[in-house]
Amino acid sequence: MLTVDQVMASHKANIETLFGLTNKAFEGVEKIVELNLTASKAALSEASGHTQSLLSVKDAQELLALQSGLFQPLAEKTAAYSRHLYDIATGSAAEFSKNFEGQAADAQKKFMGLVDNAAKNAPAGSEAAVAIMKSTVAAANNALESVQKAVKQATEVAEANFNAVAATATNATKATAKKR
Repeated sequence: MLTVDQVMASHKANIETLFGLTNKAFEGVEKIVELNLTASKAALSEASGHTQSLLSVKDAQELLALQSGLFQPLAEKTAAYSRHLYDIATGSAAEFSKNFEGQAADAQKKFMGLVDNAAKNAPAGSEAAVAIMKSTVAAANNALESVQKAVKQATEVAEANFNAVAATATNATKATAKKR
């Protein structure tokens, strides 16, 4: 049976975890805001430079050359921005996942302690019920581990796909810019 101190310690740990996760979420938001500010400043500066270049154009051929020269850097910058945004998101998700896995392992350990304690104090003849309970807990733990592995594999596949799409888009833009 749980004591008041054990319940209070559990609540305190849960509150500390909540505040820790909240701080991690705010760190992710701060990184995204910083990225957006940096990208906005760079875009404004580039727009100013591009406008100055447009004002000095003397003929249509020079205008076309100027325009085609903008596409490749724009695609590369867009890919870099997307990559940075993706890194922030996956970093935050990894922090949440790591914390969740730690909490789940701790909860499993505590629950198994309760089951073992209950088994020691169980009346004679309840061995079968205790064995079923332990088997059920073990099956649930195995299922959780399988889900965690599947999520990690899906994340790795998504990251590989993101990298492939970003590389393809950048290369396609380079090829198009060279043709002009």
